[in-house]
Order: sequence, then C-alpha cells, then structure tokens
Amino acid sequence: MLGPGLEAAGHTLVGSLDDAQAMVDFTRPEAAAANIRAAVSRGVPSVIGTTGWDTSEFEGAPVTVFYAPNFALGAVLMMRFAEEAARHMQQAEIVELHHPAKLDAPSGTARLTAERMGGGVPIHSVRLPGLTAHQEVILGAPGEVLTIRHDATSHDAYTPGVLLALERLASLPPGLTVGLDALL
Repeated sequence: MLGPGLEAAGHTLVGSLDDAQAMVDFTRPEAAAANIRAAVSRGVPSVIGTTGWDTSEFEGAPVTVFYAPNFALGAVLMMRFAEEAARHMQQAEIVELHHPAKLDAPSGTARLTAERMGGGVPIHSVRLPGLTAHQEVILGAPGEVLTIRHDATSHDAYTPGVLLALERLASLPPGLTVGLDALL
C-alpha cells in the first residue's frame, strides 16, 4: 500500500536487499525480525512499521534500524498530547480500534501510548470490519473528562511518516531508534 506514495516521492522500489539503499518493512511480526536481520547483515538501514515483534535484538545493530508503531503524524501528536495530559489528570484508559486483520492486540501504538503516559493504563482492543486504525485516550479527573482521539481513515495516513523516516535515516545513529516522535 505504501509503494505508490514512495514512488510518487521519487523512491525506486527494488526486489532485492542487494540493490536497496534502505528497507521498509510493514509485514507480519513473525517475518519482521528475519527481514531486519537480513538487512543488517547486508549493511542496509531499515524503516520498520510492523508491530508485535521483539525489538531488543536490534538495540546494538551496526546499522540504523528505525521502528515506529505508528507512522501517522496525527497519531504521534496524539501520543505526545496524551503524555502531557497524563501528568495533570488522575486516571486514563485507552480504547484502540482496528480492522479485523490487525494481528496484535493491543496495538503497538496503544502500548507505546500507555508507556509514555507512565504505564499501567488499561487498554481496550476492538477488531471490527469497517475500521481502519483509531485510538482514543480518555482521561478523567473530578468534574471533567478529556478525550484525545486519532482516526486514520485510510492507509494513506502512513506515507508522510515513512517518507520522513527515510529522509532522516542517514542522520540516525546505528542501532535501534524507536518512535516517529524522535524525528519531529
């Protein structure tokens, strides 16, 4: 789904890591680590959007491995706002809603949001037809409720974030960098 947007921005898609300047992986959790290992062994930096895999293996990689659980700029801002709001509100819960083919529950975005909010935030996962990717952070305090919501209504929402990651890939240090927020 990202191919047309990457090509429109001037990138060329190739079929082999031997011909690649960077690898972009939005596959499945069970494939991501093997794909990253292959890229690292060839000295190819990676941009990874696949969630649900163990990132710790790549913390000391000799080339850049950039991973973000969400490449939608609005979702990154939602996480940033939720982190700030959590410092001022008593309690919070996260509701994340995705299409039925979404493999991980809770989503990587919900897990990262909860972590950024200090951990221990309950997460509710919904998988239904008709949904793309949605997350709502609901925070409560006496007499008030704050809701921060992001809706990705199509997969086009992720292309600008992937392009940003590709643009900044060469300036990142070797090893694992997590979160599009690091690039904003």
